[in-house]
Amino acid sequence: MTIRVLVADDQPLMRTGFRMILHATEDLKVVGEASDGAKAAEGAAQLKPDVVLMDVRMPGTDGIEGTRRIVASTPRTRVLILTTFDVDEYAFTALRAGASGFLLKDVPPDQLVEAIRAVASGDAVVSPRITRELLDRYAASLPAEPGPPAGVHPLLAKLTEREGEVLLALARGLSNAEIAAELVLSEKTVKTHVTRILGKLDLRDRVQAVVLAYEQALVVPGGRERP
Repeated sequence: MTIRVLVADDQPLMRTGFRMILHATEDLKVVGEASDGAKAAEGAAQLKPDVVLMDVRMPGTDGIEGTRRIVASTPRTRVLILTTFDVDEYAFTALRAGASGFLLKDVPPDQLVEAIRAVASGDAVVSPRITRELLDRYAASLPAEPGPPAGVHPLLAKLTEREGEVLLALARGLSNAEIAAELVLSEKTVKTHVTRILGKLDLRDRVQAVVLAYEQALVVPGGRERP
């Protein structure tokens, strides 16, 4: 299966470099380019790529706003953020906006290719533990999302008691193996619970589950469960 990619970066040389890397890979195809977040969202709506490789900092409409628009209008398209710093306020905000992960701009070509494949398959390209560190660092200082104040997520009540336990473990940055050991379950059972949690909460991936847990104050900075 060919993975269709749209590259969004305000620097033409960067777009050319990414295009060359991706065109050298048999299962990846660049179907479009964009110079800012607005054009990326327009291109995603028109071309329906599997993955948008999105620079987070661009003049005009940045990658965060571009991500919001893509998630809203083209939900099947995954967004992979490119950033200069590994723990970056912009990267964190992009995760809250719906990105499925982020990479450093100087990532080796083979890691870039594997990250795109992972995102296209539905995985997240940043571990829940790194997401938790980002949340711990920036959650208190960032402004709330636009719109009405967030109330209790209406779908949380649909989770079983065990699924709630797994969600809390996810929010603490635990892997499937660690969750299995802590809850005395098999890894296969944990994976099934995670899949059901994402489906019931209408979430894109594990990273979004961690973000939701923080936004709903199920856990507090430091990865601790709410008292």
